[in-house]
Amino acid sequence: MYDTASASHLTARRYDPVAMFLHWTVAAFVVFIGALGLSFDLIPRATRPFWINIHTTVGLVMFGFILMRLLWRMAHPAPAPNPGWSRPVVLLSHATHMALYALMIILPIIGIVAYVWHGRVFDFGLFKLDFGVASQKGIYDPAEEIHGFLAYTLMGLVGLHVVGALWHHFIARDGIFARILPIRERGLELP
Repeated sequence: MYDTASASHLTARRYDPVAMFLHWTVAAFVVFIGALGLSFDLIPRATRPFWINIHTTVGLVMFGFILMRLLWRMAHPAPAPNPGWSRPVVLLSHATHMALYALMIILPIIGIVAYVWHGRVFDFGLFKLDFGVASQKGIYDPAEEIHGFLAYTLMGLVGLHVVGALWHHFIARDGIFARILPIRERGLELP
């Protein structure tokens, strides 16, 4: 399935620094926002609106980074896959990445719908953004359900992505994971 002899050629085909920065920034946002979203039921009801607002406003910032990442990726394609990979492995890798992008775009949009139709106001600290929409349970309730389901789906895919990256690094030892790491060239040798 994998040709580790071609691994040395992979280290020369790395992601550019902007792609690396956007990848790790979005990853940090996903972890923070995901952890916060999963902890809502543990947060005291009195302070929950504050944390929901943090989740949403930070989510909007994350959405901006996701759009930047997507635009950058369209203009700067990813390095080619390992030439030793079979076609099904290449297709699976591509499908997983596309699913991650799709979920990272769809999730914030549905979250915004849930937030606005819950009658909430975006509080950015220095200013507030109120769409003047009255709370409509028929819209926000299903939107929150879909948002939650897709969030769990995203977390599952992120988990698989991490397991895959670790597998590439420690088992296949093919240099794939090192291509996205912002480390110096000499630190790219296989473990």
